[in-house]
Amino acid sequence: MTPAARSARPSRKPGRRNAIVAVVVIAVVLVVAGYVWISRGGEGVAGYRTTTVERRDLRETISATGTLAAISTVEVGSQISGQVTEVLADFNDQVTKGQVIARIDPSTYDAQIAQGNAAVASARAGLATARAALRNAEADYARKAELGQRQLVAASDVDLARAALDQARAQVQSANAQIEQQSASTRTSRLNLDRTVIRSPVDGVVLTRTVEPGQTVAASLQAPVLFEIAEDLSQMEIVLAIDEADIGQVQAGQGVAFTVDAFPDRRFRGEVQQVRLSATNTNNVITYPVVVAVDNSDQVLLPGMTANAEIEVSRRDDVLRVSNAALRYKPADGEAAPASAAAPPPGGGVADELERVAGSLDLDADQQAIFDASVDAIRTRAAARAAPAAAANGGASLFGGTRGPRPSGGGSDGASRQRMQERMKQQFSGFRESLSAQQQQQWDQALSELASARRATLYRLEDGRPQPVAVRLGASDGSWTQVSGGVSEGDEVVVGSERQAE
Repeated sequence: MTPAARSARPSRKPGRRNAIVAVVVIAVVLVVAGYVWISRGGEGVAGYRTTTVERRDLRETISATGTLAAISTVEVGSQISGQVTEVLADFNDQVTKGQVIARIDPSTYDAQIAQGNAAVASARAGLATARAALRNAEADYARKAELGQRQLVAASDVDLARAALDQARAQVQSANAQIEQQSASTRTSRLNLDRTVIRSPVDGVVLTRTVEPGQTVAASLQAPVLFEIAEDLSQMEIVLAIDEADIGQVQAGQGVAFTVDAFPDRRFRGEVQQVRLSATNTNNVITYPVVVAVDNSDQVLLPGMTANAEIEVSRRDDVLRVSNAALRYKPADGEAAPASAAAPPPGGGVADELERVAGSLDLDADQQAIFDASVDAIRTRAAARAAPAAAANGGASLFGGTRGPRPSGGGSDGASRQRMQERMKQQFSGFRESLSAQQQQQWDQALSELASARRATLYRLEDGRPQPVAVRLGASDGSWTQVSGGVSEGDEVVVGSERQAE
């Protein structure tokens, strides 16, 4: 090897080392970048879980439990004491009114009747003796009275004869009273003899039997209960305990659906029959009994079964509803887009709700014309206020639109709601006067519900970012809530967020 070649080989070593160092540095940078990316949660494209605003029927219910029972249950007892000689009815037996179901030993009362008959006979004999004495006293007094008029006997003898006559008459009355007394005593014994035969007072079925042949019953202070008879099991009732917070929504005539453990796959129907005023305090929890009438024509329901019931207190047909998860969602800082500054079309929101209510009132042509005029006037005023309102609060109008983010579940205070209700009453006063009494009641109820509606903020997904929209809340079934205002059917609203890798 020449000296020139040997001097050229060492000259390539520094370049190779520089390349290796560069590769190592790049690898370290990539490792560090990957670690940071992983430690920061893999930030990339933000994803959101959404639900669709849909138009469906909505049922608002109140859940409670109660016990099935016969509407009328009769306790059959004994009014007399004695030994039971026969029991002629058993559990679950069908009995008819007047049917003999038990007998008590009648020998004691037979003896009392015989004794009473003898006493009556003795009293009648005493009456015959008293009547004979009366006739003798009457004859004696007649003779002495005649002799006294002729001055043949002393006046004292006449007075004695009169006194004897009065005593004889009193003896006759006393004998008659004794006969009546003994006869009444005998009738009591006969009545007690009839009571030794226990009869069913109603048509029904025997639920319980607490007596056995040979058992002695003692009716001293109160009648002992021998049988319990349910009058009619084809009609039953449930007594539900409703919390005081919910009792204001319960009214007679509302539908009730319930299940029992014996038939878990079957739903039974009932109807609220009575809301009782007698409150019950259990551990400082106030409840009110609500009676539900149940048709048990097939008699599969039995007394004592536990019923898990739902009272339908409100039903809204064909309304916008959204999952309650959307009402609970709140975006993290910086996720939500700012509220749109563009003013919405005037006259939405409440005005649309009022049109829906008016459509359910079966208005005639004149009433519809008055209503349309009132709504048009409101929308005209709302349009006039829309431009300055949009500059002040992001495009909100009196009857709808977006005011920007609100805390979920927030709402106006009571004074604001009352002012809103009074304003609507004034604006529709002429229309209300044209309605019938029943229509006025429905209209007033609708205004009250709209004015008292709670407000909340939903986040509608627009261009990949949640956009806040203000809505009014209506009825809720626990999973879905009625909404109106800033959303439409088919809108996608956010219920949660998630991170997705690139």
